[in-house]
Amino acid sequence: MSTEWLVQCLNAAYLVLNVNEVDDLKKLQQTVSTIKAVLLDAEEKQAHSREISTWLEDLKDVLLDAEDLLNEFECEALKKKVEKLHGNTCKKVRGFFSRSNPIAFRLRVGHTLMEIRERLDEIAANKARFHLNERSEEKQTIYRRRAMDQYSFLHAPGVIGREVDKVNILNLLMDPCDDTNLSIIPICGIGGLGKTTLAKLVYNDRSVTSHFELKMWVCLSEDFELPRIIKDILDSATKEISHNLTLDQMHDCLRDKLKDKRFLLVLDDVWNDSPNKWFPLRDLLKEGSIRGSKIIVTTRKCSVANLMGTSLTYDLSGLSAKDCWSLFTKWAFREEDGTQYQNLKTIGRQIVERCRGIPLAVTTLGSLLHSNLDEQDWKNVRDSEIWKLNQTEDQILPALKLSYNELPPYLKQCFHYCSLFPKGYTFKSDELYQLWLAHGVFQPHDHGNKSLEDVCHSCFKELWSRSFFQDVQETEVSRYRFYMHDLIHDLALSVSQSEFLMISSATQSISQPRLRHLSFTYYSDAGPTGLEKLNGVRTIIFPIRHGPSNTSFMENNFSKFKSLWILNLRYSKLESLPSCIGSMKHLRCLDLSFSKSIKKLPKSICKLHSLQTLRLFGCVNLEGLPREINCLISLRYLEVTTAATCFPGMECLISLRRLEIYHCNNLISLPQSLKSLTSLEALEICYCKKLILTEEEDDQVTKLSLRRLLFRGLPEMAALPQWLRGCEDNLQLLLFNGCPNFGELPMWLTNMTSLENLVIWGCPKLESLPEGMQGLYCLRELSIGLSPKLKIFIKEMREVDRPPNVPIEAYI
Repeated sequence: MSTEWLVQCLNAAYLVLNVNEVDDLKKLQQTVSTIKAVLLDAEEKQAHSREISTWLEDLKDVLLDAEDLLNEFECEALKKKVEKLHGNTCKKVRGFFSRSNPIAFRLRVGHTLMEIRERLDEIAANKARFHLNERSEEKQTIYRRRAMDQYSFLHAPGVIGREVDKVNILNLLMDPCDDTNLSIIPICGIGGLGKTTLAKLVYNDRSVTSHFELKMWVCLSEDFELPRIIKDILDSATKEISHNLTLDQMHDCLRDKLKDKRFLLVLDDVWNDSPNKWFPLRDLLKEGSIRGSKIIVTTRKCSVANLMGTSLTYDLSGLSAKDCWSLFTKWAFREEDGTQYQNLKTIGRQIVERCRGIPLAVTTLGSLLHSNLDEQDWKNVRDSEIWKLNQTEDQILPALKLSYNELPPYLKQCFHYCSLFPKGYTFKSDELYQLWLAHGVFQPHDHGNKSLEDVCHSCFKELWSRSFFQDVQETEVSRYRFYMHDLIHDLALSVSQSEFLMISSATQSISQPRLRHLSFTYYSDAGPTGLEKLNGVRTIIFPIRHGPSNTSFMENNFSKFKSLWILNLRYSKLESLPSCIGSMKHLRCLDLSFSKSIKKLPKSICKLHSLQTLRLFGCVNLEGLPREINCLISLRYLEVTTAATCFPGMECLISLRRLEIYHCNNLISLPQSLKSLTSLEALEICYCKKLILTEEEDDQVTKLSLRRLLFRGLPEMAALPQWLRGCEDNLQLLLFNGCPNFGELPMWLTNMTSLENLVIWGCPKLESLPEGMQGLYCLRELSIGLSPKLKIFIKEMREVDRPPNVPIEAYI
């Protein structure tokens, strides 16, 4: 929580307070500045002092209450802005939104501010007892950014020191003397040793791919629920999502899939050592196995290995000192630094020695010190008090905690939100960005002309560079899929546990009074006891493929959460949203993706003026968007699937940055108002089989901010509409895929001087590129496929007519 939020709140209050209250306000701001000066010191010392930790928690409560007050001001201002934007329909709009009493509002604000000041005065007085030092955030934020400039995000360091282990596991997998139908090989070792990494090395080996007819990978973690495991195995085997199948049906499907096939199944991160849970799954897998089928199990627990293994446990040991040092230098030093800085190498070897042969600890600390040549910083890591803390059985928490402590405050906030997702979760970068933006981690005035989405992207890369994320894959330009190591996930849970809670099947009751963020990885209509007693909940998400199925669950448990900012109901079985949704006026993100039963959005959803993200992807039975959607003037991201033939007007969605239209099978045309969305930066239109984009020519072209333009699966699309010419100065990515009737690129394509990526696939009628392609100096990728006429044209182009910075072999 940033104190800047409180300052904004106080500044906004000047508009409604009298002179005496303004004087009190100035004193309050001075108190805030005094407290802010010692926050960094307090955060570092709280690990050794319960009193300081309690003091920080009390401070955070005050700041959160102040943040709620700021939102009250914002909601009032947004409501007035909506009325102004709607002009002639103002009376109707005023009738739609109930008007608050300004006198009552002012009295309530004044009372709340007085209470906040009294609480802050008490907190400020108490800080003197802790002898806290004033400190600046400057050092924490600058040196890592310097290192970021030198870091390559495209080429992660290779695996070091596991060559022999890989050969040993391969020999066990393909042992010609093993005549059993199903052998189970446990890989056991403490956390962070690289059990999963070793399993992946083996799983992706070419000899394994050719030896086994079927390969499957499932991450289990603590949750060993048979229906979920069978479903995940099926999903991995078929590469499809298995919905709405009974347990018996899933059993039959799995038997059919495994029948007469030699398969390899990896069960990663297993914790269950109960025979009653393991034996039913084992017996089911045995039914379909043939000679030579194998299961690899990775686990930290010897009891799991003894229960599940049919062969001797493969005990994974730590890396040698030589391999640890090689791994550390690969992460900590740039290539040109390798033969220099003997003083840092001496300290580095002492740091590596403390890591006790654990690769994750070595990698984490190496990335922490990457390109940092300040000897004192290295000594601070080596001599940190954290090494003296009680260590877990894995001996790795101090190393991870050191890396976390070195994060600047805004990155710590970003990292906390990762704790809302279960172990083994496949993260998508956009998913995290929307969480960060909805919770106001970044503010526009702090980053100049840089968009908030670009700020999120930079922070994601910085967390990646520090090894908090792994197995990162770029799925599209600047969009990523990635994972978190289970120990990093444990760290996220540890540092965020006072405010964040993941509710699983084992959660019977909730007792933490300060919880603000809830994640349901298990759903039942009843829910845990104590949920109804929570106040100030900001986040509710269902990061699973089974959301709530009835509105009474939400009415009973969520209706009192008036300060809710994020509501994620993905894969819900709801046919309609509960009536309480309209009263959640602070809501900033509403995710209803894959809610296939929902048919209509309530009119009251358009009262949510603070809403920034609305995700309706996969809502195939949704009859349409509400006519009043124009009232959502804060909306930045809209993702929609609908059965409608057209959309309502969108000209008042002045904040919209990204619009994604997917699988709208009945959609015939887009609203004319789309061309007036001058803040729109990304437009994706995909798999709309009836959509026709061409329209009557319009000489007037509005300047647009579009940087990404993607068209997929549009069989009726023949040409680009003229209004898109307005983005020719800014467009960086242009993609066509599966547009069989698209026959001509516009001449103004060659005016797109910022274009970096041009992708054309599945456009067989497209015969040529426009003249002047040699002027596209920023173009770095020209990818063409399933467009034979265009390929012939490019092959015959003269060298001088081709884009200058794209080699011909890149696209022929």
